Amino acid sequence: MQSGTRTLYYEEPYRTEFEADVLCCVPEDGRYAVTMDQSAFYPEGGGQPADTGILRILNSAGEEKKGASSADQTTFEDTVIPVLDVQEKDNSIVHYTDRPVLAGSRVRGTIDWDRRFCMMQEHSGEHILSGLLHRKFGFENVGFHMGEEIRMDFSGECSWEELMEIEKAANEIIFRDLPIRVFCPSEEELARIDYRSKKELTGTVRLVEIPEADMCACCGTHVLRTGEIGAVKILSMIRYKGGMRLMMHAGRKAMEDYRIKTDLNREICEMLSAKPYESAAAVRRILDADSRKNLRIAELQKELFQYKAETFPDGQKLLIDTEPEASPVEIRRFCDLLLKKKKGETVCVLAGHTDESGTEAFSYCIGSVSYDCRAAAKELNADLDGRGGGSPQMIQGSFHASENSIRSAVSRIFGG
Repeated sequence: MQSGTRTLYYEEPYRTEFEADVLCCVPEDGRYAVTMDQSAFYPEGGGQPADTGILRILNSAGEEKKGASSADQTTFEDTVIPVLDVQEKDNSIVHYTDRPVLAGSRVRGTIDWDRRFCMMQEHSGEHILSGLLHRKFGFENVGFHMGEEIRMDFSGECSWEELMEIEKAANEIIFRDLPIRVFCPSEEELARIDYRSKKELTGTVRLVEIPEADMCACCGTHVLRTGEIGAVKILSMIRYKGGMRLMMHAGRKAMEDYRIKTDLNREICEMLSAKPYESAAAVRRILDADSRKNLRIAELQKELFQYKAETFPDGQKLLIDTEPEASPVEIRRFCDLLLKKKKGETVCVLAGHTDESGTEAFSYCIGSVSYDCRAAAKELNADLDGRGGGSPQMIQGSFHASENSIRSAVSRIFGG
């Protein structure tokens, strides 16, 4: 746990600025690896991302350098250096920057506190949820990552209703504003403590204790009291590797997520003339009506194809038809119908549309009782910038070519 760099982020997790002496600065993979005698920048670890922020180069009086002089050509811009990443490496805390910092320099570091505090809220919130799931179901947290959302993987699975009960219990602990204790017990004390850990630990073990929720080995940063978390919200649950994967928010991100979803729900309600808590029911009514409409359209389309099929003469060697705005499913059904009614030995049905790039294209379905359509697909796709395939009896896909070019190529291959 201890490193060659004094870890201020453990001693004073709410500290946002500090001064330090630069011990070393070396180029590394297009950046500069800077080590200092002490740091409040948390290095990536335990699922928690690294802190970011800036370093300001100080003069001998401990003041920021403000400009260039004849003896020192360092400009003001050069004295404010972004910290892009922080890693624990070779028993030291390494700060990665986009420009060098002279060894021996005195610097003032300032962390991005909004980002750090957000991660402290999230990490502490995750501990409460993980601890409660472990207490109730015995599940182990086998994976944890903090990004745009918090991802947690557990060794077992429970229902969504049970998860909502756990979430409710977690927020009750948050609302009670309980103290969060971070400590390193002696070996004798540790032997008597029941705590969560993803792996067997040796040496000094850092524990995070949240009353009535969790006792867990952890190297991350945490808030001092549960009330500072604000709230936790589980966003989703999926089955994953014999257990489950949860996505969640906590703190500021939970509130921002709630704001965004409230705004979206309000827009939906305005469009549907529904009350705020009736948006789901209003959408369900629309979907039911849309389903009934689509069913009726399909029935009418089937009747239309039946009537249209009778307009074609029987026994053609090659029948090519274009159905504007028809879907791939519809042209396949019509192609199959024309073949069954023996309107053509080979049938090609096209439907014009515009692809994702805005280019005119045609969906196609070709069926034949005498030709190997799958073999023909290779030649057609090559000639007509197409894609698709199928069986020897029927192929389907799309062409990026004019209708005349398609008709000409199909006629040449299938002998129309």
